[in-house]
Amino acid sequence: MARRAPREAGFTLIEVLVALAMFSVAALALLNLETVTLVNTTRIADRTIGQIVARNIAVEALTDPLPPAQGSERGAEENGGRLWSWTRVTGESPETRILQIDVSVDNEVGDTVARLTVFRFAPT
Repeated sequence: MARRAPREAGFTLIEVLVALAMFSVAALALLNLETVTLVNTTRIADRTIGQIVARNIAVEALTDPLPPAQGSERGAEENGGRLWSWTRVTGESPETRILQIDVSVDNEVGDTVARLTVFRFAPT
């Protein structure tokens, strides 16, 4: 059985340092990816619940026996354990017999997370 020279018995310090550097770069890339994923997940959750709130406000305006008065109305609604601010602007549409209702929803920070436009027959 041939004996190895002591130099051939393992990795050199340079090889270990290069391997650690490569591992560090890969680990940092994965951490960055995790941060981006968390931010996007939060943004998607805000938009999803914001759309639900906007649709609820629009459905209330559409199903009320009397159409909303023209102008702007503000309010707040709790949904998903959070408070959402909404604004509903009712105005004329190009067709005089139809009202245009624009709903926008803001999160707690004030960022607009949802917008919705619906139309309803105007009172005659």
